[in-house]
Amino acid sequence: MNDIRIDAEKQQTAREYAGIRRRLMLLGLVFGSVYLLAWIGLGWDKALRNWLEAQVSAQWLVVALFAIAFAGLHILLTLPMDYYSGFVLPHRYEMSNQSIGEWLGDQLKGMALSAVLGLLLLEIVYWVLGRYPAYWWLIVGIIMLLFTVILAQLAPVFLMPLFYKFVPLDAEYDELVTRLTKLFEQAGTTVEGVYKFDMSSKTNAANAALTGLGKTRRIILGDTLLEKFSADEIETVLAHELGHHVNKDIPILIASQSLLTLGGLFLASLGLRWGVVTIGYNGISDIATLPLFTFVMSLYGLLTMPLGNILSRSRERMADKFALDSTNNTEAFASAMKRLANQNLADVDPPKWVETLLHSHPSLKSRIAFAEGYRSRQTR
Repeated sequence: MNDIRIDAEKQQTAREYAGIRRRLMLLGLVFGSVYLLAWIGLGWDKALRNWLEAQVSAQWLVVALFAIAFAGLHILLTLPMDYYSGFVLPHRYEMSNQSIGEWLGDQLKGMALSAVLGLLLLEIVYWVLGRYPAYWWLIVGIIMLLFTVILAQLAPVFLMPLFYKFVPLDAEYDELVTRLTKLFEQAGTTVEGVYKFDMSSKTNAANAALTGLGKTRRIILGDTLLEKFSADEIETVLAHELGHHVNKDIPILIASQSLLTLGGLFLASLGLRWGVVTIGYNGISDIATLPLFTFVMSLYGLLTMPLGNILSRSRERMADKFALDSTNNTEAFASAMKRLANQNLADVDPPKWVETLLHSHPSLKSRIAFAEGYRSRQTR
């Protein structure tokens, strides 16, 4: 195996790239907060509600039109920043392969998908708010859990193919499939299949993931990973993804996130009741409460994000351990992490506060050290 080293020059660029992206994220958070508070403080929420109710009589249509105006204005105002962060910046750092037309196409597909799913969920939420005001937050929490499970099942089959082409690994990877089959047998488990997707159509980065639930559960590998990584390195990446399946990480993370969401919905119920008394909404099911609802849930999500990331990092570490145990190839695992750092322009050693607050994976530096020290720990 080639001696793969972390490229020092790329690391300097990676730190610069990561710093810019963090500043853009902070700018987005500040702008989003100001946007929501403007709707609440300047009375746009009630004014738009009043105008819509004067135009249409169907309440479900009032909800839909309010949501479209509320979200649409935000999309228009943030379009320049989205264009810069999603198109200009990745091209500047040679991470994107998309033309402007391809990028816009993906944005439009994403917005259409979000609009359909978001409006469906919003109509249900505000119907429940009106029908069961005392414990709506519990009902909505259960509905959102079911919604998440359904989306997790549908994503690999119906949603992700809207953006990528997926094909089973072909004869070119027979040796790899044989290795994977052996890993499956050793773990006493199976997944629906292993698929390659055309990640190179959008980016130069490499990645792999475990997606789906039940019969739709599958491991997906970017063609950028298959083409640039050695067979040994790919095997360790596959073993890591298989570890997520063996450890039941998808249902565990869905369950934990649902519990956190339930807490946010309960706080939102208190916030909406406060809004009825203080701001003068017509009731908690008044669609004018949407900006306040969004503000409470967004703030709660931001504050609890580190908790979700702590759990996620621990599950990632367990999957790393499974990969090392099942392949017994610490060198290949460490090499794969180094190659990911170089190819993905990833900061291998971000500031501790960044990793703690923002990252769902342990730093690449710690993952490499974990692999390199694993054999010695096992032989003590």
